[in-house]
Amino acid sequence: MLALTLILLCLLMVLVIRYVIHRSELEESRLNGAAPKAIDWFGAPEIDVQLLTNNEYSRPGIAMGQIKGIVVHYTANPGSSAQANRNYFEGLKDSGERKASSHFVIGLDGEVIQCIPSSEISYASNDRNKDTLSIECCHPDESGEFNKATYTSLVQLVAWLCKRFDLEASDVIRHYDVTGKECPKYFVEHEDAWEQFQQEVSACKDKIIKEEKEEP
Repeated sequence: MLALTLILLCLLMVLVIRYVIHRSELEESRLNGAAPKAIDWFGAPEIDVQLLTNNEYSRPGIAMGQIKGIVVHYTANPGSSAQANRNYFEGLKDSGERKASSHFVIGLDGEVIQCIPSSEISYASNDRNKDTLSIECCHPDESGEFNKATYTSLVQLVAWLCKRFDLEASDVIRHYDVTGKECPKYFVEHEDAWEQFQQEVSACKDKIIKEEKEEP
């Protein structure tokens, strides 16, 4: 009788141990599956992350769907800085005057400020808010043309985002292409400049991918 009891206890212990191991493996698998994919920063421009405070007017905290494109905008405020535009978006939580924001703002010196994580929507591109990242660009005058520093950072940022989210240059659009609004003004008025920009984005993306593969 004692021997039978010991055998039953041993079997019970084996079952308990196997259950614990199984649960541990399931938990490890779940955690690994839930772990966010590390961001590949290779080829990215320097980005100053200044996330907006969560609020209903500029950072609603709504989850982004699958990212299918990138929308380029201009500030329509000649001479303004990236910091001033970012601070304007932040101030909307208090003024409540309208809903507006952007994932990134590029300044006149080529500085890039990130206002909203790529995992959340911004209020920038109307019907495409749900599946696009938005980039606001500063410009020195009424023509809306970006200076060299702003343009260079825009090409690099867009190329890196295309690489990161597996997009093509054809997935990069203007606000104009969503709503017909004259934004970004210079690229709407000069289709050849827009086509040139897309070609430079494609070339920059290819260069980033090539250089990454050559990294030791």
